[in-house]
Amino acid sequence: MSTPATKASRRANAGPRAAARNRAALLAAAREIFAEHGSHAPLNAVARRAGVGQGSLYRHFPDRMALVLALFEEQVSTVERIARDPGVPLADLLGVVTRHAIESVVSIDVATASPEQRPDPRLVDLRDRTADVLGSRLERALAEGDVRPGTTVDDVLLGVEMVAATLTRRPAADRERCALRAWQLLGMTVHLPDR
Repeated sequence: MSTPATKASRRANAGPRAAARNRAALLAAAREIFAEHGSHAPLNAVARRAGVGQGSLYRHFPDRMALVLALFEEQVSTVERIARDPGVPLADLLGVVTRHAIESVVSIDVATASPEQRPDPRLVDLRDRTADVLGSRLERALAEGDVRPGTTVDDVLLGVEMVAATLTRRPAADRERCALRAWQLLGMTVHLPDR
């Protein structure tokens, strides 16, 4: 015979059906917690903000790097989705990448703080996917004068890395202005989207 407590327990635990919802909630919470408390914020704060238990957090993301990489994966997927429209120029794609860097500066700090000599292959894959998307617009950007003559895909990626690294040392209120000025100094046109 089911008691009211047993029925409530069954309703509260949605099991595998809740997995996608829990993952999305964890990613949203991680963005907020990292932005508010920095790269060393406790992961249990992410679980609490998401409204899930720590077990759910670790089932989805076994460690801090897995969580950060999932955030980056979302960002790269967004840029790839926008780039499906062949009319979107490099300046717009760089704007989206820059907006992501402004808003996830702590995640950048975590992902680049590894003491390993060899970069994490998951980061390399995300970098390669970003290079493919940005590279698909480079010829047009060169023709339109949005980048300096002779600019390569590696130059564009170096610019992204330089701008992102600079943002990790800036107060939140100054990041947008700093990013746009950095791109200007690098001789690349960037159209930053609204938040």
